[in-house]
Amino acid sequence: MSIAEAQEKVDQWIRSHGVRYFNELTNMAILTEEVGEVARIMARKYGEQSFKESDKDKELADEMADVLWVLICLANQTGVDLTSALEKNFEKKTTRDKDRHKNNEKLG
Repeated sequence: MSIAEAQEKVDQWIRSHGVRYFNELTNMAILTEEVGEVARIMARKYGEQSFKESDKDKELADEMADVLWVLICLANQTGVDLTSALEKNFEKKTTRDKDRHKNNEKLG
């Protein structure tokens, strides 16, 4: 599925199952919560924290998809074309960072 298709599918789902979008500030808070859930799994799976019993059934992929879902909702609500935005971001990073990482001795 393309990013544009994902934006359309989320919008269709919201309109048919979700009644309406939560307002932008609510979705921003939800996005923060979802990123926190990704961080919690990362800290336990790849970091030094141990899993609590209540965390053991959480899946990283599902939590990342939750982040993407809410980000798409915010893009739809604010009129952001994520395909275009990502393309522009690649251009920005390529221009700004074309040699930066190659010249970083910490990455060598």
